Amino acid sequence: MIDPDIIEPSIDPETKKIGVRHVKATNAAGTRTKIQVRDFDPVYTDEPASLGGTNSAPSPLETVLVALVGCDGVIINGVAQAMSFEYSGVDFACESQIDVRGPKGVSGIRPYFETAKLEIIVYSDETEARFNQLRKNVEFRCPVMNLLDAANVEMNVTWTQKPAGEYAGNVE
Repeated sequence: MIDPDIIEPSIDPETKKIGVRHVKATNAAGTRTKIQVRDFDPVYTDEPASLGGTNSAPSPLETVLVALVGCDGVIINGVAQAMSFEYSGVDFACESQIDVRGPKGVSGIRPYFETAKLEIIVYSDETEARFNQLRKNVEFRCPVMNLLDAANVEMNVTWTQKPAGEYAGNVE
């Protein structure tokens, strides 16, 4: 059964279109990795000192959370445009839980997130029904959220709507 709240795709569903992403990286036998994405300044990952790193950059797992909130921001914008949904901004807060024994090789302990908590505040004066439709469509379309879900990461997602005039964020 098709959910009536799911909006039509914004692409021909019969035409397969492959999106390819490339990154290059180098690691000098330590925890810090330099990553090149397209023609942007390099991005770095590292580990906290408590896990043997130099604490000079976000950890790879923290960058997964960065990808989650960034992807949700993109998908919220795309769904909002498709729905003609008016909003002034979005705030995110995200955290995850991992049993660090997994990446250290303990058998039977998965080496990735057990849970992820995501709070999404959308600043909009739209109706509750339209807000819920936006939410459903974002959760249906977000690649990173669905990737975590497919990995059986327990996703605890809280959506809140606040008046559009309360948005105070500044994205540079």
